[in-house]
Amino acid sequence: MAFRARSTAMKDLHTWQWMCGCELQGDGSKVGFLRCGYDGKDFLTFDKETLTWVAPNPQAQITQRKWDSIPGFNQRRKAYLEEECFEWLEKYLSYGKETLLRTEAPVVTVSSRTEADDGMETHACRVHGFYPREIDVSWRRDGEVWPQDTFRGSVTPNADGTYHYWLSIRIDPKERDRYRCHVEHDGLQEPVEVAMKVPESNLGHIIGCLVAIVATVVLIIVVIAVILVYHKKRQEGYKAASKLSRGRCVPFSLQQGCPWEWRPQGETSGIRNPQEGGWKIHLMEKLFCFPSLWKGKAWP
Repeated sequence: MAFRARSTAMKDLHTWQWMCGCELQGDGSKVGFLRCGYDGKDFLTFDKETLTWVAPNPQAQITQRKWDSIPGFNQRRKAYLEEECFEWLEKYLSYGKETLLRTEAPVVTVSSRTEADDGMETHACRVHGFYPREIDVSWRRDGEVWPQDTFRGSVTPNADGTYHYWLSIRIDPKERDRYRCHVEHDGLQEPVEVAMKVPESNLGHIIGCLVAIVATVVLIIVVIAVILVYHKKRQEGYKAASKLSRGRCVPFSLQQGCPWEWRPQGETSGIRNPQEGGWKIHLMEKLFCFPSLWKGKAWP
């Protein structure tokens, strides 16, 4: 709530905050609270055990005395914090218990790698697929929490409503067996501890890269060879067509329906003598066949 004081001595804009609620603890205990704030600072706090308001600064004492003097005012505040608030809370929890009270156990994995510059090892503990959001993850050395050289991410939501989290640590390879990734969560019946793994050798990665490079080079060579063969065949086809264009017209069997055939220059195999076939070569047919008369074209 924001308001502007009517007093001429207070012309600035001020804020008034009121926070009231209740909590159900894991052990079954109940906690209710009611606090007021003015301009972002604590102004009044209600003590339901003594049924009084606590003023942390002198400016709030006027309001404190006024509220404490109102008959039944503080009793109603206590009744709300101890009864009505929890009735509403349990009612809403029953509506959404399938979502709000569900638990999903986390999946814990540890990955490792060796640093090329100094030989140190980096181990990452990844925890994913857990719900609710609250989780306790730590690196432990000989059973004790080890925060040194530890880097932490943030708890991040997944698309399915669960969460994931990670933390990593740099260690000396000689002390690898002393560390464990320790995870505690409501979805687990007991805490989980995962040991560090020996970093995989880079040899497999190098071999994979070399195989990929060789395969790429072979593919390029095959493509170039196919292109060269294709161009060579096209050039041979052009030469054959050029040779055919320099041919001459020779007699052909009348049974084929045409008295002339176009043959390459000098090619006469299989050609019969016109006198042997019993047919005559007419002058008009000769005229049609002479390239010198028809600009290199032969006509049947």
